[in-house]
Amino acid sequence: MKIPTATYRIQFRNGLNFDTATGLIPYLKQLGISHFYASPVFTATSGSTHGYDVTNANEIDPTIGGREGFDRMVQALKAAGIGLILDIVPNHMAASLENIWWRDVIEHGKKSRYARHFDIDWSRRLTLPFLGDAFEDALEKGDIVLKPDPKTGQPAFAYFDTYYPVAPGTLTASKTDDLSKTELAELHERQPYRLMCWRDAPRELSYRRFFEITGLAGVRVEDEGVFDDTHRLILELVRSGVADGLRVDHVDGLADPKAYLERLREKAGPDCYITVEKILGKGERLPPDWPVSGTTGYEFIASLSDVLVNDENIAVFSELYDSVVGKPVDMRNELRAAKLMMVEKNFEGEYTTLWKLANSIAGTGGTMYDENDIRTALRELLIAFPVYRTYGTEQGMPAEDTALLHKILRKVSAPALAVQPEILAFLARILCGETSAAAASQAGLFRTRFQQLTGPLMAKSVEDTLFFRQNMELALNEVGAEPLIRTFSLSRFHTEMIKRREEQPAALSATSTHDTKRGEDARARLFTLTEAPQDWAACVKRWHRMNESKVIMLPDGPAPRPALTWMLYQALAGAWPVTLTPEDEQGLQELDERFQSFVEKALREAKLRTNWDNNNEDYEKAVLDYAHHLLSAENRLFLQDFHASIQPFIHAGLVNSLTQTVIKLMAPGVPDIYQGSEALNFSLVDPDNRRLPDFAGLARLLRQDDKTGRGQAERKLNGQLKQYLVATLAGLRQQKPALFQQGDYVPLSVTGQHAENIIAFARVHNDDAVIVAAPRLVLGLPARGFPQAEIVLPPHLAYRHYRDLFSDKEITLSDQLDMAVWPGFSPVILIASSPS
Repeated sequence: MKIPTATYRIQFRNGLNFDTATGLIPYLKQLGISHFYASPVFTATSGSTHGYDVTNANEIDPTIGGREGFDRMVQALKAAGIGLILDIVPNHMAASLENIWWRDVIEHGKKSRYARHFDIDWSRRLTLPFLGDAFEDALEKGDIVLKPDPKTGQPAFAYFDTYYPVAPGTLTASKTDDLSKTELAELHERQPYRLMCWRDAPRELSYRRFFEITGLAGVRVEDEGVFDDTHRLILELVRSGVADGLRVDHVDGLADPKAYLERLREKAGPDCYITVEKILGKGERLPPDWPVSGTTGYEFIASLSDVLVNDENIAVFSELYDSVVGKPVDMRNELRAAKLMMVEKNFEGEYTTLWKLANSIAGTGGTMYDENDIRTALRELLIAFPVYRTYGTEQGMPAEDTALLHKILRKVSAPALAVQPEILAFLARILCGETSAAAASQAGLFRTRFQQLTGPLMAKSVEDTLFFRQNMELALNEVGAEPLIRTFSLSRFHTEMIKRREEQPAALSATSTHDTKRGEDARARLFTLTEAPQDWAACVKRWHRMNESKVIMLPDGPAPRPALTWMLYQALAGAWPVTLTPEDEQGLQELDERFQSFVEKALREAKLRTNWDNNNEDYEKAVLDYAHHLLSAENRLFLQDFHASIQPFIHAGLVNSLTQTVIKLMAPGVPDIYQGSEALNFSLVDPDNRRLPDFAGLARLLRQDDKTGRGQAERKLNGQLKQYLVATLAGLRQQKPALFQQGDYVPLSVTGQHAENIIAFARVHNDDAVIVAAPRLVLGLPARGFPQAEIVLPPHLAYRHYRDLFSDKEITLSDQLDMAVWPGFSPVILIASSPS
């Protein structure tokens, strides 16, 4: 297996197709990229902006160039010596009439060849929740009529521009015209599907969906025939040598992730590089028996907060935020509230299905529990889950998961929750496979459904609810981050990197993705707020006062409330382009357009005073108008104050940006560069983070000649210095693959007055070594650097000759590295010379 030395993630669509991607290859080669990491390239729904709504897994999407364009790109990649990693989506497909498999299921129901391809409960009719009203209401209004499908000529229920096929044999040839509404309703009853309102989906859906997205239907890849049908082209591309690796999307959504990955490994062969999108919770490790190289790297993002957060100020920051909220924020209670809402509302149907299964299993075993007690116990068990899922199968529960389950059961048994212990024990037996033979089938279904629910429940509760409700420090509200405030320390980071080297040295190390809440440089900047929380709070208080006239009083309170303005100013500070000034009206307008989309999404995801299902238009308008006013050129006093006040955070954030770049390229794991993030990325949440980068500008930036790689302020401001670091360090990784793939991670101690302002470590493999030192927590420090800091070198690194990677100067070290030799806040990379 060829392990990548550095990957570059490309988002197809949104203006990027195979031919334009082919044009980027010389740039990627110069950037030091070993593998081109592509978003899904298979045919997706019309107008898809991301490609995860696949309609044909065995066709390259014609809208981005088709197979011919794809083959041209592959040939160019091979000519450049760059590998290809494909993003595959085994968990779900589009529940769209454009999907011929899904369409066939709609038309033929259980008789369809593809009826078992999708995860459908065939004890009832297939629900199609795509109407704006209940079927009866839409029919009464004349929105549903019987018409020939323009594409097939066959009778169909026409709902505006959508045509749902009438099942064969349910409509007599003599009754195709002028059916009364009663007859249409009766015809609808004879269909293998039921058209229904989209609002009813959380309660009544008959198929497993991806998270809350009813337009994405679960696929049963646990069935070997379904696996083969959905992976035919994927495996052809791997076996023919076109694809060198695969990235498996949302592996936790599968019925049995381990079994799927074992089958994928068997079919793809031992040389295919495979990573999985998997969120690791606190203390959780990737199952060691999965035949993959590791995760896609969200846990690496979380680890970086240990380097860049000033832990000494977290308590102060929290108190200041509490004062703005108006009461102490209890994050445990907030997390519980978010999970409770998700269980009882957003995932009500999935929760009810589990409850009914549990009742049935109890009855099969001859034990009668109170149904409400079972529902309560099940709810509390779901809410208490601290990780995405366990991995129980018919063979039982892995030992680690059994221990986790019993730990959760002890927590749920707390008297305050009023859960019956015997019912918890009953649910545990189901999950662990300790039921009677008569109940085995239902118990297996319960276990699978439970494990497929805990992941979406966690994701939607934390990432897409709690992290939009509680905004003390937005940099901590990231995919893969822990929902509860913890201690941040360098020692924890070093421990995590040692474990990463031991457990998944070939996993991807990400800092930005198409799903992160903000770009990596926005996050790096916002981390600096923890270095001066009082200053930040004073700014927010002043800005709120300056814009107070734009706060609107609504029946349910002011819009926005002070806690929301805290978030708005912080989000704006993170997204503010480095060179934007209050006089740049066009720049302000461009930022405002992006900011408006972010604010609308943030309000709806928080689900407090508005949400996606039930928009509070007055509230949204008031907050969006407030946000627009912040960036209005007429709001000059505020803009000047805001711009001046955030300059220290901007400059300290740029230092953080270089530090996290160096760490990502030098620490264990395979550095993944998200498109455009090799320079500066201050994007907001999607779709903002999926915008097409200025690739031509990036290529020009890289071509500009500079031999030193350090020093010039303008190079830091325009992202050129960061880009230079990426290219230089990616090149070093290509020169020394064994050092970075197999080398030990060695934390290095720092002494002196500025010891806490430096992170230092080494990578060591046999006689090969590299020493890394980078600044941290520099807000308010003089720019001269660290005149009083020394890095202590262990014996195997001391008294050796080194080369400064950036200046190319030779240096001989004693048992210490004096940081005074390197002025300013530049990172230091020293490469050991081979022993003579």
